[in-house]
Order: sequence, then C-alpha cells, then structure tokens
Amino acid sequence: MADLEDDPHAATAAVGDLDGLAPPSRRVSAEPTELAESAEPTDVAELAEPTDVAEPAGSLERARELLAAHPIADGHSGLARALKYASGYGYDIELGERVLETDIPRLRDGCVGAQFLSLHVPPELTGDRALSATLEQIDLVRSLVAACPEGLRLALSADDMADAHNCGRVATLLGPVSGPALGDSLGTLRAYHALGVRSLTLAGTRWTQGTGLTRFGQEVVREMNRLGVLVDLAGCSTDTMRRALAVAGAPVVISHHPARVPDDVLGLLRDNHGVCMVACTATTIRETADRLDHVREVAGPESVALSGAYDTGTPHAPGLGDVSCFPRVIAELLDRDWPEPDIEALTWSNVSRVLRDAEFLARATHPRRPPSTATLPALDT
Repeated sequence: MADLEDDPHAATAAVGDLDGLAPPSRRVSAEPTELAESAEPTDVAELAEPTDVAEPAGSLERARELLAAHPIADGHSGLARALKYASGYGYDIELGERVLETDIPRLRDGCVGAQFLSLHVPPELTGDRALSATLEQIDLVRSLVAACPEGLRLALSADDMADAHNCGRVATLLGPVSGPALGDSLGTLRAYHALGVRSLTLAGTRWTQGTGLTRFGQEVVREMNRLGVLVDLAGCSTDTMRRALAVAGAPVVISHHPARVPDDVLGLLRDNHGVCMVACTATTIRETADRLDHVREVAGPESVALSGAYDTGTPHAPGLGDVSCFPRVIAELLDRDWPEPDIEALTWSNVSRVLRDAEFLARATHPRRPPSTATLPALDT
C-alpha cells in the first residue's frame, strides 16, 4: 500500500509500465463485422470513403505491437445490457458470437485489455425497479466472468487490471451504474461499491437538475471519492460538469458523452487530472481520430482515452463495427504522427492512473471521514 503522504500523481507515473506476460499480438479481421441487432440500420457507410477502412499494413502492424504491451482499456461497453435484454438467443461469448459486437476472440483480436461494462438500465425504470435491474446486471456480469475464466477476470482496482493483462485475461470492471438506480441513497452507493461497482454516472438524477448539482449531489460526489468510485459525467449538463469538477477531489471521467464536450470543461478536466473517453461512434475512422486530436490538444495527452460503445445500439463507422477494430484507430493516429507515449497513455495508462488516484484518495480519506448519513430531503429542501 502506498504511503498516504506521497503525491498520488508521482506515485502513478509508471502505471503504464506493465511487467510480465502480454497477450500475443493478433490481426484484425479484414472486413468489418455487422452491427448488433439492436442497432437501427443507418446509411453511414455511404458517407465514408473507401480509404477510411483500408490502412497501410505497416501502420496496423505497428499498432498491434504497441497494443500488445499497452492494450485498450475500453471505457464503455453495453455487453451486460445486450446479454440481459436480448432474449431468445444462446450466446457463446467464449468461442465467438456474431450476433453481438463483443466476444472473447474479437476482444483479443482488438487488443482489448480491460472493459468497463455499463450497468445502465432503461430510462423508464425508476426506483426499486431500477435498483433490481442493476443488481441483476451485476449478477449477470459476475456469472459471465465465472463462466469464462480463461478469457475474463473481474477487476476491482488498477492492480487487478494489470494482473489480468499479465495473465492474458481481459479485465472486467463493473460500471458505470446509472444515477437514477442509486435511489437518492448513499447507503445504496456503498452497497454497489461492496459488490464491485467502480463507476457511477451522475446524469438523470433529481440532484443534477437546475443549477447543475444540488447540495445532496455534492455529498454524493464526496462519498464517491471516499469510496473510490469514479464520478462519470457522461450525459450531464455543462453546469453539472463544472460543479462536479469543482467539488471532486479525485479525477473524474466522461465515458461516452453524446455531444462534444465544451473546451472550458476539457480545461477543467485537465486540472482535475481526469479523462475524457472518445467514443468510436463517428461516421468515419478519420472523424474519430479528429475528435481524439481535439481532446488531446485542449485537455492534454493525459486526459484522453477510448470508449468503444459497442453493444449499445449505437451505429459505428465502417471499419469500426466491433471490438476487434480498435487497432485501426491506433493505426490512424500513428499515421498522424502521434508519439508512442501519447498512444500508450490513450490506450491504457490514463484509465489505470485515474483508477489508482481514486483508490489513493479513498485510502487517505477513510480515516478522516466516516460514511455519510446525509439524505436528499435534509439537504435539498
């Protein structure tokens, strides 16, 4: 355990250096796979030029070499919900499942070393129904990991992520949970953490309305910091983002924001040492790389990461149809002369660092701050 008096950022400078065995480099399939059945048909293929799918072989080979040591830490996967709500199929994640956009063979082909499996539930579910649906997804993910011990490993920390990679497994992290599934209860937040949840989205709650973050909302952020649960600002209003960044003591993440994050928020994210995860949902690979370029320029190379958004029903560009296609994005960045240290930060070390810094603050806070007993009626009436 790190000394609590140490500088957390100095302590994590070498997080990206993963010692031990790395999964073998694998090739991406020559043709992009189809979208998940839950996705609506789109005409985005008509918008892409053929050169957006075909890259120089040298760039792909170099991308795979980099990813063998510094794999993709995917910030947002919809696999848990896809498995739960798409009934009538017998899925085989371990051997390969083309009905979905994710399975273990394609995770390996895509050089994916870690995934955050979203526990979001349909927005029409509220209260106890949202809580029950979230708990069922947690159970489903844990059962999936237990059924695939040679491919997946549950990760509760940055060290667990590295250990899973070194053993040739894909680290599986629980989260984000959707804010409404919290039920305005800090006790429920602590229960989620005890079950392994490591990320929660603030959007869609009563305490992120109006001015952006109410007094109870601020207490939620502080309790998340005490526990080491990542604050996810995806889908939040700009006011909520600004206020949460002002309150948060640990780095925050933006895992899959549907719109462009304002530059002033990206500047605040840089100061917070947080991470904006750019989703691979643009109309072309080039546009995805453009978005990564922008976040890197404004927020800095230590504040950008990747989010696949696979199995969420969201269309992807030609060439990015499933999790095996991540190396194509890295190849495009290499063609744009991204330095290798920036790519290593993008793919793995930024996400690992955010987790590690959140863990450090939680260990430092526990002796000084007891579990919060605040309630929404007491703070927001």
